[in-house]
Amino acid sequence: MIMRIDRLAAELPPPSEPDPAGAAAVQELMGGRFGEMSTFLNYTFQSFNFRGRQGARPFYDLVANIAAEEFGHIELVAAAINTMLTGASPTDNGRAPAASLSGLKGVGNPHHFLAGGQGALPQNSQGSPWTGDYIFASGDLIEDLTHNFFLETAARNNKLKVYEMVEHPAARALTGYLLVRGGVHQVAYARALERLTGADLKNLFPSPRIPTEKIPECEPYIERGEHLRLYRFSPNDYLELAAVFNGPHPETKEELEVVDEMPEGVPPRDLPPQPAVFAPDYAPEEIAQITEKLRQGAGLSKEATGTVAS
Repeated sequence: MIMRIDRLAAELPPPSEPDPAGAAAVQELMGGRFGEMSTFLNYTFQSFNFRGRQGARPFYDLVANIAAEEFGHIELVAAAINTMLTGASPTDNGRAPAASLSGLKGVGNPHHFLAGGQGALPQNSQGSPWTGDYIFASGDLIEDLTHNFFLETAARNNKLKVYEMVEHPAARALTGYLLVRGGVHQVAYARALERLTGADLKNLFPSPRIPTEKIPECEPYIERGEHLRLYRFSPNDYLELAAVFNGPHPETKEELEVVDEMPEGVPPRDLPPQPAVFAPDYAPEEIAQITEKLRQGAGLSKEATGTVAS
């Protein structure tokens, strides 16, 4: 089972100048072959199908635990895309029958506006849907771990390319965080292969050959030691991570660390309605009025209970 906490893994800047074309590029980190949906669902199905768990418990714990973190990465990519799309359509006079979306023809991915509520979609940068064909779960532990190391390496390559292509602050903040955390997973699978087979993979780092510390948006996370930490995403399970994730980091030689709790995270931003695409409605103020009456009828506080970033 998965317990969901209404927080984001990392802080993103508030909406600024919209960038639909940039948002379309960032979609590669969501639904591309090496995007976060692929990492999440590869590790998820490998953990579902893992046989002989007790005999290989540290390796099962590693794959299952990283899968849980990847769910949060999907949410963070979506939040960045949504931030970049905010304000791209009119918010004051954008209601039908005005041609309020006419200025968006040929800009970015039209599916964001026509079918996605001006939000993220399970698609790549071309607008093609993510597919289960991207999942590799052979059942052979060495084969799956080798694949996962390759998957994280290719994902790092894509993040660097998106960083180079998209200058929007939300995209830069997103890729800075994901490069650090994806790097941890890359190290984790390399270390698992080393422990299981005796292979020496340290000379493969960094791949691609761009040290993470050279990316300015990575620096705050490196300074906090996030490049060394594998968090445990369960209150009572996945207790054998440290049997695999230990020793020196292959690039910095600092000691790797398992943290016996989830990261604190940050409250998400409450992005404003976009009435031109009916998100959340043609007249969002009416929904707010209905919600207030429902809350009062249930004996709840007049104010919303959720926590959002200011």
